[in-house]
Parts: sequence; C-alpha cells; structure tokens
Amino acid sequence: MPSPSASPAPARDTTPAPAKQPPAAERVYTHIKDAVLQRHYEGGMLLTEGELAEAVGVSRTPVREALLRLEVEGLIKLYPKKGALVLPVSAQEIADVVETRLLVEKHAAAKAVPASEALIGELEELLETMREQAASGDLAAVSVTDRCFHATIVRSAGNQILDRLYEQLRDRQLRMGVAVMHAHPDRIAKNIAEHAEILQALRNGDPDAATDAVHRHVSWVRNLAQGEVR
Repeated sequence: MPSPSASPAPARDTTPAPAKQPPAAERVYTHIKDAVLQRHYEGGMLLTEGELAEAVGVSRTPVREALLRLEVEGLIKLYPKKGALVLPVSAQEIADVVETRLLVEKHAAAKAVPASEALIGELEELLETMREQAASGDLAAVSVTDRCFHATIVRSAGNQILDRLYEQLRDRQLRMGVAVMHAHPDRIAKNIAEHAEILQALRNGDPDAATDAVHRHVSWVRNLAQGEVR
C-alpha cells in the first residue's frame, strides 16, 4: 500500500526585514553635520533644538546629545537657552589646514613615484567624475571627489599614521571646498586642470613636478584666505 504523500512544508516568508534605523542622536548628528558641510546651514546661522527636532522627527533629548558632539568637533558653538551657532570658517583655520595639507601631500606625492597602474587608473576615474559633477553643477559632490583625489595619493604612500592624520582634516576640507566653490565658481575649471597636472606628473614619474603641482594647487586656498585670489 503506497504511503500517503507528505504534506507540503509551509512556505517561508522571504520578505526582507526592514532596515534598522540608526539611533535618534546619530540621525540628528548626521543631519546637522551634512547640512553644515554642504552649506545648507551656513556659518553664522543660529539653530534651535525645536527646529532640529522637527526636521529630523525626534525629541529634543537626542538633539542635545548630537549638538554636544558637534561642538567638540568645532562645527558649532552652543549658547544655553538660545541655540547652536554654526561657526564660520576662519582665515586662520584655512591657513592651518593648508599648512598641514602641504606637509602631508607633498611628501605623499613624491613617495607615489613611480606610480602604479592601479593608482593612475583610480586617479583618472576620480578626475573624470569631477568633470561630470562640475558639468551638472553639483558643487558639494565636486568637493567630496576633490578630497578623495588627494586622499588617494596620500594613502598610496603607505604610511598609516599620515593617512589617519590626513583623515582628521576631512570635514574641514569638505566644508572649505564647498564654500570656496560657491564663492568662486570660476575656480572649478582651474581646480580640475590642476588635478590633471598632478596626475600627469605622476604618470611621467617626475617627483619634483608632482610636488610642485601639489604646492601650487593647495597654496591657492591660503592665498584666497589672505585676499589674494589668483
């Protein structure tokens, strides 16, 4: 006598579980930081806890936690019972960042020679991305890719301590880059051309030309801070 057929197994629910949201304070922190770096919240703006809580859809408690964290990072200044002031980028901050960038980036550019095919290919791709972003008018994206171009050269030097030091400049560089591009949109094309010069020097295996190109490119930001726009 044939055995009765087994009952079919119950169908599995293959619906993916909803993605877990980051903690409320982390969401507020990311919202404010991105808005400051991309100049949606510009230097001199006063942000209130109530407005921020409403914008992100949270209570005021995680807003306070996020603001304290951002104050430590030097992006805002808290004023009790008034709000948080977005700190403008100062000429001294620009000069300090440029000085540090020159020390790190000129060393890394010289050490990158002879450049590997992988490094050249990555830089070519970043440069093309910058051109596309500039053509579409996405200045915030241009600033991010600009920073990635330089960070890629620094990383190629293989010094993890220098790499971490350079990473600490990330937020300041992004914020300055967006501010400068908005103030001097005519500078974007020259900025991209100077990246191409750095890339060509690395292709040619010329460390002196590479460090000279980096020096000229990075120094103009300091000149801008001193009112000597080129």
